[in-house]
Amino acid sequence: MSSNYLNFRNSVPWVILLLEALFLIHSFFLRLDGLGSLHSSYPEFQDVNHMVIFGFGFFLMVLRRYGFSSTGFNLLIIVLGVQCSVLVEDLLVSFHLEENEGILKSIAKALISMAAVAISTGAVLGKTNLVQLIVMTLVELIVFYVSRWINRRYLQVGDHLSLMHVHLFGAYFGLAVSCCFPEPSPRLDKNRSTPKSDLFSMLGSVFLWVFWPSFNSLLAQSRRKAVLNTYFALAVSAVTAFMLSALTSKDGKFRMTHIHSAALAGGVTLSFTAQMISHPWIAMILGLLGSAITILGSHCLQRCLNPPLKIHDTSGVHFTFGLPAVLGALAQVVLLVIREWTNSSSLGYLVLLHVGAFCQTISLALITGFITGFILNTRLLKIIPVSKYFEDQFYWE
Repeated sequence: MSSNYLNFRNSVPWVILLLEALFLIHSFFLRLDGLGSLHSSYPEFQDVNHMVIFGFGFFLMVLRRYGFSSTGFNLLIIVLGVQCSVLVEDLLVSFHLEENEGILKSIAKALISMAAVAISTGAVLGKTNLVQLIVMTLVELIVFYVSRWINRRYLQVGDHLSLMHVHLFGAYFGLAVSCCFPEPSPRLDKNRSTPKSDLFSMLGSVFLWVFWPSFNSLLAQSRRKAVLNTYFALAVSAVTAFMLSALTSKDGKFRMTHIHSAALAGGVTLSFTAQMISHPWIAMILGLLGSAITILGSHCLQRCLNPPLKIHDTSGVHFTFGLPAVLGALAQVVLLVIREWTNSSSLGYLVLLHVGAFCQTISLALITGFITGFILNTRLLKIIPVSKYFEDQFYWE
């Protein structure tokens, strides 16, 4: 055990140094031109930055002995991932596969893309070491960019909508990776929360809830609609979370795990349709359905799906992000059919493109997630035994 620890401690700084050297070399060829209007986009950019760093950092603090790692590792992989995303997008611009839209917009897209990594991290929380997390981050970012490029190039999906597949991709990529890790023993009592960890996790949910309208509207063409619809959906999903939490518990009390997950379901569900909804009651119904599918899914489906599929979803990302994102994708198709009903000549083609983008995203996430999980469990990267899952002590003083 001590030799493994020493190998891990010695390898992490060198991996980070190697990556930072690569990013530094790339920065010599980066130009701070084409910034666009800084004042018009910086507030939303800062909101998304707060959301990814603070929101997901505290949201993942659900384990009683894994608080340092949840927030600390989240910060590290976010800043590494943003630099990697900027590098990848700059390479795509160099090969004329992307348009040069300025460094600020590139960083904003990188932050939104990093939400996929943060969601996937929640599925394998406490079971991966830092080297495995860094490898998973780099692989997932590159594959997500490939998925977005396929959607935009061949399925004619807009740039904003291709980015909003981030919840769907992150959830199912993380679930596929988690299937490849040994399942912790039921007697391992470290895999649970305490009132303190639940409080911090709820704080992260509040950060995510407050800034989610900016997340859905940062690159939208109709920002006003996206902000208002997202807020209405979030408000209804939060109210529904309290109602269903009391109804599904035996003694009628609220459960913190229900609240901090289902309150966000409205924002996830509206990610595809926030800018195309003209009536707020539609957004409110979607928020209600998203919250319901989160709580009822975690209450009923978790016992049916997780044991046979060998899924150990530490933070419940399947029901917090995965199922609401599926609901949002279906709602997008339904609203598209209603809007284009009179244009029957192109309706079937448009529906086929959107369904194809959904299937392509989730299929690529599952396939590459399984492959990444097998890579992470190779002897070169596998360091943590099952008995050391969910422990800060392995990494921190």
